[in-house]
Amino acid sequence: MADVTMNNVEQSYGETNDAQKNVFDLGAFVGDLTIEEDVSSDEISLEGLQQELEECKNDDVVANILSKGAKLREYTKGVENNLRKVELDSIQDYIRESDNLVSLHDQIRECDSILSQMETLLGGFQAEIGSISSDIKTLQEKSMDMGLKLKNRKVAESKLAKFVEDIIVPPRMVDIIVDGEVNDEYMRTLEILSKKLKFVEVDPMVKASKALKDVQPELEKLRQKAVSKVFDFIVQKLYALRKPKTNIQILQQSVLLKYKYVVSFLKEHGNEVYTEVRGAYIDTMNKVLSAHFRAYILALEKLQLDIATSSDLIGVEARSTGLFLRGREPLKNRSAVFALGERIKILKEIDEPALIPHIAEASSSKYPYEVLFRSLHKLLMDTATSEYHFCDDFFVEESMFYEIFAGPFAVIDEHFNSILQNCYDAIGLMLMIRIIHQHQLIMSRRRIPCLDLYLDKVNISLWPRFKMVFDMHLNSLRNANVRTLWEDDVHPHYVMRRYAEFTASLIRLNVEYGDGQLELNLERLRMAVDDLLIKLAKIFPKTKLQIVFLINNYDMTISVLKEASPDVGKIQMHFEELLKSNTALFVMVDIFNNNPLLGYCIA
Repeated sequence: MADVTMNNVEQSYGETNDAQKNVFDLGAFVGDLTIEEDVSSDEISLEGLQQELEECKNDDVVANILSKGAKLREYTKGVENNLRKVELDSIQDYIRESDNLVSLHDQIRECDSILSQMETLLGGFQAEIGSISSDIKTLQEKSMDMGLKLKNRKVAESKLAKFVEDIIVPPRMVDIIVDGEVNDEYMRTLEILSKKLKFVEVDPMVKASKALKDVQPELEKLRQKAVSKVFDFIVQKLYALRKPKTNIQILQQSVLLKYKYVVSFLKEHGNEVYTEVRGAYIDTMNKVLSAHFRAYILALEKLQLDIATSSDLIGVEARSTGLFLRGREPLKNRSAVFALGERIKILKEIDEPALIPHIAEASSSKYPYEVLFRSLHKLLMDTATSEYHFCDDFFVEESMFYEIFAGPFAVIDEHFNSILQNCYDAIGLMLMIRIIHQHQLIMSRRRIPCLDLYLDKVNISLWPRFKMVFDMHLNSLRNANVRTLWEDDVHPHYVMRRYAEFTASLIRLNVEYGDGQLELNLERLRMAVDDLLIKLAKIFPKTKLQIVFLINNYDMTISVLKEASPDVGKIQMHFEELLKSNTALFVMVDIFNNNPLLGYCIA
């Protein structure tokens, strides 16, 4: 191995000497050339040489050459000698490191062999990995296919389990429906039975199943048994409402509402039986409530205080036709018929509980009809509200209310119409109109519409009656017999006091309502009383007495009107103007009477 190396070195050394000889020959050849020849050569361009010399003038070697003026040939020879020396040194270094290079060469060959083996091994691994990847892909596809099958089987199992659960009739359910008592457990079982009945009736897939042929007869038997049993049960509960002294609302809320699903079951799966139950309840409540209201009305009629008759009018003479004459109307009747007084308190007690007749009768109390009217309609509102809610909750039918209350409405209408035909109390009629208005507001706040039509009907019937009675008062003034009404007394006349109290009462009842029609009627009444008062005044023989009579009546009227309303209305202003003008006239007449000559001059 060393001999080979040495031969290589010697061969390299020989090649180096030959190269050196060639270099020297080339240098000699180049040395024969001159710069001028190079510059004049067409093939070599010296453009930019000056710039390169400027850039290299700072280089030590270039600067030394330029400063010493050494020739290019000599410098070339020096460079070649240096290169030769470096080459020889390099050869010596290579010779010294030849063993290491041989060792490195062997190591490289061994590494190459090992890498070749690894390449072969990795190639095998790559082939195996490719095969495994293919297997994994295959397994993944199988896994997805199995997962889809599993999912489909679970869905099928779930639907099948639900189908079996919905269609099967457990023995426990049969026992409860057939032999069990109607209680909470029975109603829960009814709900399950209802679901099963709906399931077999609605789902077309179930109707096509063979299992239905076995189960449907049993379900039908259970339905018939359940309908029959709950019908007997609910009818028994309804008949309990007919027992005397039964608290209907408590029975409805604490007993019947607990079994409202029974009615729902009948409505869905026994419509004919439900119709019978519905009819039985309507008939029962109609009769029971009608009887209750009839008894209550009879008890209230015993508490009624008669206020006015057809002869209790503003312009009717107060004297009696008997042996003993009375010059003035009794204070009690006058205040009751024409003055509002304490009767207005009923509007502040509008939502108070209804009267309990036997308690009021025990205390020998009597009440104007508007008090009884409010109490009756308060009871009606509370009963109607409770019944309306019950029908909605129990039967889920609000329309049943009107069938149930057809009887009570008829009883109340019969009573009210009989009272209305004989009612001549205008103040009481206006109070009832205001009470109805307040009751409408109460029902509106409760959001119960079931009495809207009834209350509107009552309101519509009250206004014509009030107008009729009001016109009777108006006509009594227009058609009054002045001679029989006149009294030789300049104090306020009782007709004028009646008018003042009557007008003040109606004004007070109209404060919060601003009824234009009522104001127009009061203006008509004012014109009629003005005419009558002037006629009464003219009967006095002396002008001064006439004026004093008018002044006293106007002053009294203004005082009564001021008590009714703090605001000065048109009627009060009218009488104030009349009072002012008549007072001025009285002063003039007094002056004329004391100074006849002045009066003559003025005349």
